[in-house]
Amino acid sequence: MSAATVTPPMSRARAREIAAGLDLRALPPDFYANPYPVYAFLRESEPVRRMPDGSYLVTKYADLVGVNRDAQAFSSDKKVEFTPKYGAGSPLLEHHTTSLVFNDPPLHTRVRKLMMGALTRRAIADMEPGLVTLVDGLLDRIESQGGGDLVEDFASAIPVEIIGNLLGVPHAGRGPLRAWSLAILGALEPRLTPGQEALGNRSVGEFTAYLKTLVAHRRKYPGDPEHDVLTRLIQGEAAGERLTESELLQNCVFILNAGHETTTNLIGNALVALQEWPDEKEALLARMRRMAADPAALEADLGAAIDEFLRFESSNQLGNRRAVRPCVVGGVPLEEGALVTLCIGAANRDPAQFINPDTLDLSRQDNRHLAFGFGIHQCAGLSLARLEGRIAIGRFLQRFPGYRLTAPPLRGGRARFRGFLHAAFAIR
Repeated sequence: MSAATVTPPMSRARAREIAAGLDLRALPPDFYANPYPVYAFLRESEPVRRMPDGSYLVTKYADLVGVNRDAQAFSSDKKVEFTPKYGAGSPLLEHHTTSLVFNDPPLHTRVRKLMMGALTRRAIADMEPGLVTLVDGLLDRIESQGGGDLVEDFASAIPVEIIGNLLGVPHAGRGPLRAWSLAILGALEPRLTPGQEALGNRSVGEFTAYLKTLVAHRRKYPGDPEHDVLTRLIQGEAAGERLTESELLQNCVFILNAGHETTTNLIGNALVALQEWPDEKEALLARMRRMAADPAALEADLGAAIDEFLRFESSNQLGNRRAVRPCVVGGVPLEEGALVTLCIGAANRDPAQFINPDTLDLSRQDNRHLAFGFGIHQCAGLSLARLEGRIAIGRFLQRFPGYRLTAPPLRGGRARFRGFLHAAFAIR
């Protein structure tokens, strides 16, 4: 296949046309295929755009940093926005207004502190041997088949196992995890169909029902709190508050969702991007060969590549805040209660912050991308995501340097979470 078919180009005239009537609830197919020219036009012409629903879309890097930094003026609490979207008393409303990402301190502080206690540098380092074994097993299967699907057979299988291990989910119970996660996160899209809403509500209900049984077992038979996130969340801090049952269950759901979709997209996006940028792929392979005898140097180089993949194709493209008082963003006055959509995908391609931002440069230095957020809501699992990406992509390339796509990959058709549903490939 031609590499150009992966991310089709968009003319400036078409980008201007889409931008003029942009509504995140009604996006054309060519935006999903390649939103970056539209983001570029908005950054240049109207970096703080008033949207048809009255919210504001922010696209400049400096403005996103400013909003993320000011937790006093901008709230992450989504009850005001999500209640009419999902309906009072719905499972989706309970989940998305109780999870860590859509809450402010003190709940945010309590839950994040408990999670981070099981995601220490040592704990994450201890995961590496098991992760290598998992990845190598997947690669063995791919080799025996002569190829497969980058998402189904590789990228999506890794985070489900890692998060399953963190929560201590028995292997026999991991089958539905990915489908639950896709359905619950799919309900966060700006446009929600009745079918998506029903599936999302059902998935929250089924997942929390499963977790109740798992929590009851873990209360009776605790795991090692240094490595078992669920045990830490159950036990809480020795002298601190414990989570309510709802807070506990919904944040376990959040841990799976946060760790699954974004990491799947990181790995899938990266391996597809290397097909579009063959010179970068060959340069990376050459450096990997040179550094094979220097594990520390190889780890650092692959780490820089992972950050560039995250910048170039951010797994999570959109974030949300609500102004709790009148304020100004990018010179535009915002009223109290204004809803703000932070366009991470646009900020990570801002030429004011990144040289040649539309170029994949796996040797890029000082790469301060916003793929993991910024400020108090920076992703708690960023070190784990980087480890998963580094091991998965590095070992895949070592085994299959000549892999090739055999059909145009299928995008997920989402504005918030950018990734692929399928990407068929052969290894020779």
